[in-house]
Amino acid sequence: MFTEVIQPRFSETDALGHINNTVVAVWFEACRTPIFRIFTPELDLKRWPLIVASIAVDFKAQLHYGSEVEVRSWISRIGNSSFEVTQQAWQQGKCCAEGKAALVRFDYQSQQALPLSPELRAALEQHCS
Repeated sequence: MFTEVIQPRFSETDALGHINNTVVAVWFEACRTPIFRIFTPELDLKRWPLIVASIAVDFKAQLHYGSEVEVRSWISRIGNSSFEVTQQAWQQGKCCAEGKAALVRFDYQSQQALPLSPELRAALEQHCS
């Protein structure tokens, strides 16, 4: 499992005074960086090997400005060429949002999915929960 602490910014609040729903998906993407590094350690966009096939976020409680948020990320499923990342946003001891992202190993030149190599599969398995 990967964890990262986010300090919500004032600009991320909405008119109701809590963190805007769109922000959580952005936080989740940012916190997938350690997983991206499994595929391309230098994060070289010219050699980027992944696409996002789907994302979903379920909101369980409001998130607020002024209190840090811990994002927890882990691999929840591994397929032939794809895998699923589950992520949770915790604030003040409560899980406030949970999301899932399906990512696919992808060759942009051939426009096709590529199978996960045994090495990539092993690296992902280290972060399964």
